[in-house]
Amino acid sequence: MPDHGLDSEPANAARTTEALDYPFAAPAPDGEVVTLAPGILWARMPMPMQLDHINVYLLYDGDGWLIVDTGLNTEKSKVLWEEIVASHLDGLPVKGLICTHFHYDHAGLAAWLTERFDVPLYMTHGEFFTMRGLNEQVPEPLPAPLREFYARAGMPDDRIDRMFGAIRRDPFMPPQPHAFRRLRGGDVLTIGGREWKVVIGEGHSPEHACLYCEADRILIAGDQLLPRITSNVLVSGVEPEANPLQLWLESLNRLDRLEPETLVLPSHQLVFRGLRRRVQELRDHHSLQFDVLREFVRSAGRCSAFEAMGKLFPRLLGAGDDMLAIGETIAHLAWLRYRGELSRILDDDGIYRFSAAV
Repeated sequence: MPDHGLDSEPANAARTTEALDYPFAAPAPDGEVVTLAPGILWARMPMPMQLDHINVYLLYDGDGWLIVDTGLNTEKSKVLWEEIVASHLDGLPVKGLICTHFHYDHAGLAAWLTERFDVPLYMTHGEFFTMRGLNEQVPEPLPAPLREFYARAGMPDDRIDRMFGAIRRDPFMPPQPHAFRRLRGGDVLTIGGREWKVVIGEGHSPEHACLYCEADRILIAGDQLLPRITSNVLVSGVEPEANPLQLWLESLNRLDRLEPETLVLPSHQLVFRGLRRRVQELRDHHSLQFDVLREFVRSAGRCSAFEAMGKLFPRLLGAGDDMLAIGETIAHLAWLRYRGELSRILDDDGIYRFSAAV
């Protein structure tokens, strides 16, 4: 079951209250690059969806360059990579590929790039094997545990079928690379004279690798810190009793300890400064979501996750958004439940219903 790697923003999401600093205009998604610092290039790959781009970065390493993240598995992205390599790397080769995490806008061309340029892939263990395990076609009929997970959330059968039908029609599922070199939290990569420390984030994906250069105060943040949208943090049928929001909030605490004037290189939207302000905004966003759910459960008395989803995400755009929205709703309910604020009971109709703990 693929996670599309998109980032959802519900209607009541917290917006930036204190302006962040955006020191660079974005490159056009046509092979243009922007130099962010000596030996650090920023490019964009287009995506034919609501979130219409992903930022990718290139790091100079003396006798070649390393790519950070890939874009979707599309012919357009392949053409743009060929153009970037031919036009912007001073005739030097690609030496390696780093993927921050497994979502297919970040790693969808991992197999193609590593084969095309005969270079190694660097990922964390958790991301590589999650990618290998999940990025394949969803079987038909749907496996019973997956259907049961969404049915217990209160999602009607036709809505489940519509959601997985949209996933099966996904045109961007990529071929998978067969080998990688492992990144671990705390590892230090020396690239072009800079030391980049691997900082692990959790919640959005299992073992997301950010890269932090303390000397230059630069963070390649992936999806762990985005300037305006909030990364999707969900529970799925693969790990139905997970508490990913606890891991996400703990990851924000790790980022909050970095230098406040760090230049943040996110995977979407603009490069920015204002790390601690943005971390606090994300905390405030989830605090608001928790308050919305507390009040909804209190007023309803009892509710399913599907009913709560309608409150948190009142304007979904299509079946493909359902998985992100129901998963994120369950994640917020799980956080409240593990804190002892909500109770969950499996009713006679096979649906979990939540109520305020007594």
